[in-house]
Amino acid sequence: MAGPGNIPPSASDTGYRSLIGPLLLPTWAVIGIFMVLPVLLMAVYSFLTKEFRGGVIWDFTLAAYDQFFVTRGLFGDEPAQIEWTYINIFWRSIWQAGLATILCLLIGFPTAWFIATRPAQTRGLWLFLITIPYWVNLLIRTVSLKFLIRDNGPLNESLMAIGLIDGPLPLVNTNLAVQLGLFYSYLPFMVLPIYAAVERYNFALSEAAADLYASRWATLREIVLPVVKPGIIAGCILVFVPSLGAFLAPDLLGGAKTFMIGSLIDEQFKGSQGDWPFGAAVAMILMTLVLIVLLLYARAQTRGATR
Repeated sequence: MAGPGNIPPSASDTGYRSLIGPLLLPTWAVIGIFMVLPVLLMAVYSFLTKEFRGGVIWDFTLAAYDQFFVTRGLFGDEPAQIEWTYINIFWRSIWQAGLATILCLLIGFPTAWFIATRPAQTRGLWLFLITIPYWVNLLIRTVSLKFLIRDNGPLNESLMAIGLIDGPLPLVNTNLAVQLGLFYSYLPFMVLPIYAAVERYNFALSEAAADLYASRWATLREIVLPVVKPGIIAGCILVFVPSLGAFLAPDLLGGAKTFMIGSLIDEQFKGSQGDWPFGAAVAMILMTLVLIVLLLYARAQTRGATR
């Protein structure tokens, strides 16, 4: 006999469960064809040999990964040395993505808090204003930003007109321009998750802290941030990961000194002179780096939940 803690499933529940598998088949097919298969193809290509006229030769080798980490001179007959060129590009991409994440957090958190504390009937309008730039293609928005900050663009002309500067500021083809592009592109990805977390926040907790004579900073540090932490972490991931592999902002707003991982990968698949195995290897290294960060975060979350 089934007790109160061991209630047998009803016939309708059993029927629904039997339908879940067939209903999920299209989802699994889309994931397999458009997500898993391209990654597997990229992994296979990273172990192939470059064909002189473009494309690949089906001869498996580690040459692409060796090319990324090691250099043996122009003709390949010198002692192996660490190839700092690509490692520096990776490092530049990491700190650019990290700085963009920090800037988006500094601006996105108060913005999300402001929206979440507005009257319910006006929140939709504020969210609309945040997301409306995404109605326009990212390429067009990036080109528009370049037009805005170029030497004879509206920003420099306005600053010179009011006498703040004597000549145009050299903003294009700098790390600052790339940073502006990343910040402008991914700020909503920070605002929306934090807004969702703040909207669920119980503001009675802040009132209770004030009744106990806690300062605003103490309330923010000890009560608000721990509660909305999942939204902050989600926003940081959503900004950092695409910023790490971005190539439009570095290509259009930066120059040779602002080359990032996405640009490096993009260059390897252009024209007949591209190196497909090397581009695939760089993409796999990037994906591995991101997966390691996400797995460490997931492991930390699991440990925190079990304590």
